[in-house]
Amino acid sequence: MPDPELSSAVPPEAFARLFESVHEGVYIGTLSEASALTLSANPYLKLMFGYAVETPQEDVRPFELERFVDPQARDGFVERLRRDGAISDYLLRLRRADRSAMWVEVTAHAERTGDGIRVEALMRDVSERKRLEDQARDLYHQLLQAEKLAALGQTISGVAHELNNPLATILTWAERLAQRSVDEQTKRGLETILSESERAAKIVRNLLTFARKRHTTRAMVNLNQVVRETLALRSYEQRISNINILEALASGLPEVFSDPHQMQQVLLNLVINAEQAMLGAHGRGTLIVRTWHDADRDAVILEVNDDGPGVPEDVQPKIFDPFFTTKEVGKGTGLGLTVAYAIVQEHGGRLTVKSEPGRGASFYVELPVGVGPLKPPIPRPPEQRASTGSVRVGAAALVVEDEAALGAAVAEALGDAGFLVDRASDGVEALERLTERPYDLIVCDLKMPRLDGPAFYRELSTSDPAMARRVIFVTGDVAGTDAERFLEEAGCRWLAKPFRLKDLLRVSKEMLD
Repeated sequence: MPDPELSSAVPPEAFARLFESVHEGVYIGTLSEASALTLSANPYLKLMFGYAVETPQEDVRPFELERFVDPQARDGFVERLRRDGAISDYLLRLRRADRSAMWVEVTAHAERTGDGIRVEALMRDVSERKRLEDQARDLYHQLLQAEKLAALGQTISGVAHELNNPLATILTWAERLAQRSVDEQTKRGLETILSESERAAKIVRNLLTFARKRHTTRAMVNLNQVVRETLALRSYEQRISNINILEALASGLPEVFSDPHQMQQVLLNLVINAEQAMLGAHGRGTLIVRTWHDADRDAVILEVNDDGPGVPEDVQPKIFDPFFTTKEVGKGTGLGLTVAYAIVQEHGGRLTVKSEPGRGASFYVELPVGVGPLKPPIPRPPEQRASTGSVRVGAAALVVEDEAALGAAVAEALGDAGFLVDRASDGVEALERLTERPYDLIVCDLKMPRLDGPAFYRELSTSDPAMARRVIFVTGDVAGTDAERFLEEAGCRWLAKPFRLKDLLRVSKEMLD
């Protein structure tokens, strides 16, 4: 029983004023599995749910079925109240009067009344708090992903360097042997070695792209044009595979500062993945590619949406992880989406996925509009036609390479071209060779023991600046931070391993000319 003295001390009108003025939604009503009846709702509850102030209380029914974004959530909510008699800070996803969704936190007391329950509840709109929590969680996952990529990128950069050396050796020897007169079977074998070596070299380049170690050439790009050109590449395969394409490209889309070839690589990866998912699930499908400008964030958004089986919720956090794949063994490397993620991140953007099982998946590429601060590009050898003239008689070349097999292959190739060739295994031995005689050309690796390429070049620039201008660098890790800075400052000609023999000979002859 209430205390008479307390009741007389707090007049009913005080409770009425509190009910009217409190900045939390107050609800009193009855709930059953099929219905909801409101006995009382304060003005703030009406405000929360977007009702007009004059709306009758009985028309404000926050817990009726149609207010729930997920109808099954209502069953769980009512059952919890019936079982426990009370809840605290219970999170619900509800709809306002205009059907927009919001997050609501409910603290309530309930009593059984026949087939239903009588509920007295306090409700607060926590949509903004939930948004900030989701944003913080997304940021955490992005930082975690960036940390993974950075750590694995360092490892892969070293692995790629080691792979590039034997690949360069194989390509050089295969190319030399292919130029000789051999029987048809041997010729086919050499052509296979060449093509498969180039395939392996492409995989290494993808690894370096994933590791964000390749320099890109960026310009102001119309993303819609990239989309149209990329979809044109897939039009035949899509037509014969019963894949229907719907384009919804925004007119007047701002240009983005990006590498168009890398953006095409990202889009191709997303499109091919979507095609495979749809064909594997249904044998056909519809792919929607949309672009639009998000003026609030000044970003261009590209969406690739498919009607395939979707991405399971437990897979989504791992989908951009290196070497993670849901494809059959031998059907995927697990690097495609990781490379795409790295490219987009390198462009200052974001790559995200949204999916519900059985309802397809949407991948979103978000790119900032306009030009950001970028480092100057690495000097690249100008595109010129290969020299057809022969090397002048007596031209001397020094090959500085710590990989014995590759050094021998390059030396013999230069010898076949007419050079008189000496070899050195590192920068120290190369400097000793240079005290014995001058050279018309020096082919030098960047990474070597004792004295590496940059240190050798600095020593040579001090002692013989003219000779330093005759150096061609070869490297399997072109755009590592130190290497990138060095090549920018030196302005030397260079070739990325694995290189084709014809490119080495072309650049060598150009250096002599």
